[in-house]
Amino acid sequence: MARLPYDQLVFSGGGLRCFWHGGFLAALEEVHDLAPVRVTGSSGGALSAAAWIAGVEQELFDRFKRAIAEQDDNVTLRAMGDDHGRSPHQRIYARIITDVIDADAMARIADGMAFQINLSTPGVSVAPTLRALIGGTLYHAEQAVAATPRPRLASITGMKQRLVDARAAARDGTLPELIRMAATVPPAFRADRWKGEVVFDGGMVNKAPLPDPDDGQTLILLTKRFRILPDDDGGRITYVQPSQDVLSGDKLNFTDPELLVKAWKQGEEDGRRWRNKIT
Repeated sequence: MARLPYDQLVFSGGGLRCFWHGGFLAALEEVHDLAPVRVTGSSGGALSAAAWIAGVEQELFDRFKRAIAEQDDNVTLRAMGDDHGRSPHQRIYARIITDVIDADAMARIADGMAFQINLSTPGVSVAPTLRALIGGTLYHAEQAVAATPRPRLASITGMKQRLVDARAAARDGTLPELIRMAATVPPAFRADRWKGEVVFDGGMVNKAPLPDPDDGQTLILLTKRFRILPDDDGGRITYVQPSQDVLSGDKLNFTDPELLVKAWKQGEEDGRRWRNKIT
């Protein structure tokens, strides 16, 4: 089995589209060995990355599929007043993370490669949730007009990136919380604090965060097609994106388990196509 020359692996966000990661890597690793020194994940990609490092991608897929099969609604009036989260997404996501990223998985992550999870924060400011809402609005506007893995407009509101050491979080047992916070999208998800700082979905400031330190050949797995990609730094950075849109309009539909199957299968197809291309 040939080892691929990537020192760094980046998992972008994308809601349920992130199951494309699992299918892609499953197909790729049938014939190639992938052993990066550093890994980063943003939003739902933080969970994809954790599952890949811990070797529980299939468990994550199966657990998520069962949970969604039991869910009838994405939003209910009752959920809006729930202390555990404003939407079924936040409650379901939290339960799944806790079940799959258990003590054994955290032990493997703690002993594994360098792993950072991307968060965004308005910092110490007045009305941080309002600032995040404005930042999120600008982010969605930018994605609609000129989609990019590295949004720019959210930073106008003062939103900043934070790369958090996920191995340290695994060692102290807080990794499930960190992964959940990485996908906190206002207003559907209640904001949380990490180390005293209000934090939100890191994808608002960077959907494909490079590690810190950033050094060596880098493979970035995107879950969405972009017309224009960031600079590849003279060929040092390889961007891989789906061959076609994944779950267009359905990335946060937590009522149809077949969406997970669709995303995973497309990832497998793209993984086989890409591995044949590079062989």
